[in-house]
Amino acid sequence: MPQNSATHILQSLIKCPSVTPDEGGALTTLQALLEPAGFLVARPSFEDVDTPTIENLYATIGTGGPHFVFAGHTDVVPPGDLSAWTHGPFEGEIKNNILYGRGAVDMKGGIACFAAAALGFLKDRPDFKGRISFLITGDEEGPAVNGTVKLLQWCADKGDHFDHCIVGEPTNPSVLGDAIKIGRRGSITGRLTVTGIQGHVAYPHLSDNPVRSIIGLLGGLMDPPLDSGNERFQPTNLEVTSIDAGNETSNVTPASISALFNVRFNDEWTPETIAAELKKRLDQAVSDNRFRSADKSPISYDLKFIDNLSDSFLTRSDTLIDALSNAVRSVTGRKPELSTGGGTSDARFIKNYCPVVEFGLVGQTMHQVDECVDLDDVDQLTRIYRSFLDTYFS
Repeated sequence: MPQNSATHILQSLIKCPSVTPDEGGALTTLQALLEPAGFLVARPSFEDVDTPTIENLYATIGTGGPHFVFAGHTDVVPPGDLSAWTHGPFEGEIKNNILYGRGAVDMKGGIACFAAAALGFLKDRPDFKGRISFLITGDEEGPAVNGTVKLLQWCADKGDHFDHCIVGEPTNPSVLGDAIKIGRRGSITGRLTVTGIQGHVAYPHLSDNPVRSIIGLLGGLMDPPLDSGNERFQPTNLEVTSIDAGNETSNVTPASISALFNVRFNDEWTPETIAAELKKRLDQAVSDNRFRSADKSPISYDLKFIDNLSDSFLTRSDTLIDALSNAVRSVTGRKPELSTGGGTSDARFIKNYCPVVEFGLVGQTMHQVDECVDLDDVDQLTRIYRSFLDTYFS
């Protein structure tokens, strides 16, 4: 197997146990691959209060413009119960043309494919006009504080300007060529805490059960729907992810209860306007006084929004989208959907510096036991990235 093939690169990366925040040898593997090809490689590390120090990688080759960047992350989520894996999560085993391992699709597979594509392009066109860079972090699956957001600022401080970017996230729901992500919904997470009065369940008139109150408040947050979506984005959605009173006693009502929720919002909202709407709904729910007896005082609640919120965004670059769409169609025969669905990614940071889209492998096994990728998809994705580079730098 050629050392610069996407499959060999992917196997090498999977064998690096780079569970956030550990580098695990993954960035070192990329550096050893790119430097012999002429890339200038830097390994800046960033730190912040109450967060782990993160190693990152920035590699660049060429001069002048246009300046195109591939972006991604080598960190992966933990494998969980190792005994549940049929093939070791960090072995890179191949069976029946399927490569197994943590990060196979999210997203060491994407990195391996664009690295192989770029190396092949440089071998065939050593005198191309422009620059190709890799922007790789080890902090996408974690708090995302010391990764891409700071690496982008580090590049800007050096005077580097990017014209376009592809993030190699697994964007395809079923088949390679299904979808290009041209935008993302925004995200905001809130913690709602309701304070009551602890008491005996047989004497409710002597207590104030906050569980009753939070049911009404959460109902007010979710009903009516926040919007019905539009031609660019699906409807804004609020999901409650946790409700905790810290109480395992059946004959005592708790003194307080907290709920954690996340809202994925479309471009009809900003973080500020969605936060204001949620506060308005809570105040209305307090006024409605649902699930409480009439002689109770107003519900006492506290709403805090947790850091790491993100805006929605939509990329409108024909140069980027058309070239990638044509590359996908030429290799797979499929016309990709231009999608804004799904969660967030580091594209939310990159969009502040240049037009960005996301396109990678099929994501059906990401974060699962026995995460895996079909090697035919690895080959096709490499050819898509190579076709894109040929067009972009033509």
